[in-house]
Amino acid sequence: MSRSLRRGSLAAIAAIAIASLSACAAGNNAETLEVKPDNTSVTLGTDLRLNNIVVVTGDETSGEHTGPANVTVNISNTGAEPAKLESISVEGGGTATLTDPSGAPLKELIIKPGDAVLLGGPGQPTARLASATLQVGGFVPTTFAFEKAGQVQAEAAVYANFGYYKGFGPTPTPSAPASPAAGTAGPAAAPSPTASPTAGATATAGAKPTGPAASGSPTASGSPIAAAH
Repeated sequence: MSRSLRRGSLAAIAAIAIASLSACAAGNNAETLEVKPDNTSVTLGTDLRLNNIVVVTGDETSGEHTGPANVTVNISNTGAEPAKLESISVEGGGTATLTDPSGAPLKELIIKPGDAVLLGGPGQPTARLASATLQVGGFVPTTFAFEKAGQVQAEAAVYANFGYYKGFGPTPTPSAPASPAAGTAGPAAAPSPTASPTAGATATAGAKPTGPAASGSPTASGSPIAAAH
């Protein structure tokens, strides 16, 4: 074998070895390879495209999830008229509640002509399922209903609130502060500086105290009383 051929063979072997070691070190999942998962995308008519359809559960990374979940999707409208998303339903989870970024309920989500809307994630509208039974790492039939375009169904991937989808999962619903139980006294109020002395120990300006003298208090015969001016 010629010297040039030997050099070429050694270089090829070295490249294969480096690639194999890099793959082993990185692992085979999408997060360590820094490759975004190839999730479901569907079209509805000629104007609407729904990209990256995912149902995001809690923090568990595998197994069955039962509880709240969020639907995330990027909807683009290339048409000349607004598109109105009326509802999202998930098998095993019912119909999602649509809310704006502040958490206020929405009857519909409007996608303007030539615009796109990301549903889910910090600072975005959300579609929350109150409770759903889902297999993390699997797929679930999900239906999107629009006012004029009709319905389209897709097999949405189910991921945990982890990695690329951290922050897309359901957030805990704030609970109302607990009220004191009946018969339980609340914290004692601080004495008011303007509160009047109780009856029997009241003194008015320019007059002598009335009522029996309190223990430790100067009596009429034991202490002088200031003369009124």
